[in-house]
Parts: sequence; structure tokens; C-alpha cells
Amino acid sequence: MSDIKADVFLDITNLVCPMTFVKAKATMEDMEVGQIIEIRMNEGEPIQNVPRSLKEEGHEILKVINNNDGTYTIFVKKGGQ
Repeated sequence: MSDIKADVFLDITNLVCPMTFVKAKATMEDMEVGQIIEIRMNEGEPIQNVPRSLKEEGHEILKVINNNDGTYTIFVKKGGQ
């Protein structure tokens, strides 16, 4: 599916905005700079907002995958502030 090895996996398909970003941000705060998180989320608002918000926080979006089941998986590298 992907050649990227994630250090952390987070499934936020059971959450709605803005909690999707809040949970992703909180999880990333516990990670080390340079680590990679794999986040699975629903289509619609989450995939539109979470990657953009994480990028604005200084993180790097490495890959976005459409799972073709109403969800997406994104890989994000934690940036340093």
C-alpha cells in the first residue's frame, strides 16, 4: 500500500471536525521531530482540513492515499518548531 514506514498510527474515522485535528495535533505533540504518523480519516471535512492544518503547524505531508472506501490515509512527518 505504501512504502513509508510510520512510527505511529492514528485512526480518527470515528471523530468529527474539529476533534479530528485536535486529536491529530495532540498525538503529534507526543512524537519526536522527524517521526512519521499515519492517520486514517474520513473523506469530506477531515481530509480537506486536517492535512492543511497540520501543514500550517509546520509538519510535512508526505503522502495522501484514497482508500476508495470513504476514507483516506495520510502520512505526516513531524516538523520542528
